[in-house]
Amino acid sequence: MGKLVQIVEKLELATKKLILKQQDLQQKNKVLEEIITDKENTIKSLSQRLEQLQLESKNLKTANALLGSKDYKRETKLKINRLIKEIDACIVQLAD
Repeated sequence: MGKLVQIVEKLELATKKLILKQQDLQQKNKVLEEIITDKENTIKSLSQRLEQLQLESKNLKTANALLGSKDYKRETKLKINRLIKEIDACIVQLAD
């Protein structure tokens, strides 16, 4: 009987250790989930900021093209040609 009691005591001790380990792992898991959520929010925020900056960059390029910047001569010519075509179309409509 003494051996049986020892075996039961060892099982109880091992079970308690496993329960403590499980609790510790659950706590670490919770912390990691919070970190993941925080990182996802950061990524979302940075993605929105990137979209804003890309739009701003596009707008600045367009503004430079309209202002006749040397770097954007081709774009400026294309924009002017497009505007001339629009004006011509308006004149034709007014003439009718």
